[in-house]
Amino acid sequence: MALQSTRKSALVDQVIEQLRQQISDGEWGLGSRIPTESELAELLGVGRNTIREGVRALAHAGLLEIRQGAGTFVVGRSEVTAAVRRRIAASPASDAMEVRRGLEVEAARLAAHRRDEADITRLRILLSEREATHEVNDTESFVAADIALHQAVAEASHNKLLAELYSELAESLRETVRAGLGPNLAEEPHIDHSRAIEAIIAGDADLAAAETAAYLRLLIDD
Repeated sequence: MALQSTRKSALVDQVIEQLRQQISDGEWGLGSRIPTESELAELLGVGRNTIREGVRALAHAGLLEIRQGAGTFVVGRSEVTAAVRRRIAASPASDAMEVRRGLEVEAARLAAHRRDEADITRLRILLSEREATHEVNDTESFVAADIALHQAVAEASHNKLLAELYSELAESLRETVRAGLGPNLAEEPHIDHSRAIEAIIAGDADLAAAETAAYLRLLIDD
């Protein structure tokens, strides 16, 4: 989406809406740095003070983070997911894991109904990557591959809100997942995901949900 020049009344509100749309549409992805104040001012045809107010409003809402000397970065896709992220951060890890179970089980069920060929290809690739990183005892890469696989299942549900909520939850749990694995990945019991993924690919919603619930039960008990 191309940014449009803003020249009507309520300039700050219009700037906020255009920046919010860029984030919501994924034009600026999570973790990416947005253009500088001067660049945005030129793109939108407004003063830098107007840009500054708009950016501060979105930072307050939890979509942007202003890092002194580094720039401004996208940290949330919407006010809803930003609020969810803050709530998760303030909650016990056990509560977050139980919420994760609810989202993942439903995501698996929906994914089995709605996955397309692109989803199937992606799930197979990410499952293979998860297995490969475990075999070589690469904890950092395994955590990244594990989260990517779960996120792919959420996206295969083709429910945008569920996928966004899961993304926020997964990022909040990343450190918890890493810490739970311990220093030596090879010494940890390997919790297999292949049966759940194959059930999704086969279109068996009940089995996909059951297999997902089974491996999550192992994680939570652990």
